[in-house]
Amino acid sequence: MSDPSSESTAEKKEHSFLVNLLIRLVKEKPLGTVGGVITLILLFTGIFADFIAPYGMNETHTGHFLEAPSEIHWLGTDNLGRDILSRVIYGARVSVIIGLTASAGATLLSVIIGILSGYYGGKFDLIMQRVVDAWMCFPGLILLMVLMSVIGIGVWQIIVVLSLRWGFSGSRIIRGAVMSLKENVYIQAGVAIGCSTNRILIRHILPNLMAPTIILFTTRVPDIIITEAALSFLGFGIPPPTPTWGGMLSGSARQYMMRAPWMVIWPGLALSTVVYGINMFGDALRDLLDPKLRGGAGRYGIKAKGYAKRLARFSKVSPTN
Repeated sequence: MSDPSSESTAEKKEHSFLVNLLIRLVKEKPLGTVGGVITLILLFTGIFADFIAPYGMNETHTGHFLEAPSEIHWLGTDNLGRDILSRVIYGARVSVIIGLTASAGATLLSVIIGILSGYYGGKFDLIMQRVVDAWMCFPGLILLMVLMSVIGIGVWQIIVVLSLRWGFSGSRIIRGAVMSLKENVYIQAGVAIGCSTNRILIRHILPNLMAPTIILFTTRVPDIIITEAALSFLGFGIPPPTPTWGGMLSGSARQYMMRAPWMVIWPGLALSTVVYGINMFGDALRDLLDPKLRGGAGRYGIKAKGYAKRLARFSKVSPTN
């Protein structure tokens, strides 16, 4: 007779990495699963906003100014007669573009600075870390406002500024991981047999940085979305009439907030829900991908209980709680 435990192990090996990650996410991280669903809804809404939105982003409806939620306008209208639901949906597209693009740029900058600084060390590391320290000394929001005032407001301008803002600070995490990796035996063996520096960085160090890099990317997305909303609220973000959730909370919304509270409720609810969902999803991925953060309640905790029961069965001793 075949051992059922060996069969289950073989079945697990058949699953791909993404399938195993999805199964673990659903079983071990229910809040992370909810966050993943919210993230998928955000991506779907941003990509297919033209087909989902019932009206255009700036389409006005005469005679429907400041109209409360109704069958025609599910979330009401603003002071110009524009459908708030449509503007919230198109605002999701802006959040997707800026959040993903700026997070990718920030992560790439963090990886480049972190790898070079952590691997080479010495004077280069000293100079780079002092530059990072000087950058991080400035208050984040004030620095962003000054940079946006200098280079102008727009989508690509805010992407570049947010990439710089989060790229320098994230390099510390990558640098620490690289300094730990370069002390491993296989790195020293590669140096001993004459491997080039580029080969060591690309073939040995960079693949081992995938977990912290993915974690860094997922945790940067909600921070960048909320920062973009704050800049748009203060008038330093995306210029009107392009709808953004932060921009919808400022301007005329503050003027008509008491008369038409739905003008601020729905954009604020969409912003808070998306940031919460992406945060939960990013925390779940961090716990699942980083071996140091899985904890006793994660996959290894479940396996440990199974091993204890098997050991107790073989030794004919009842397992302890």
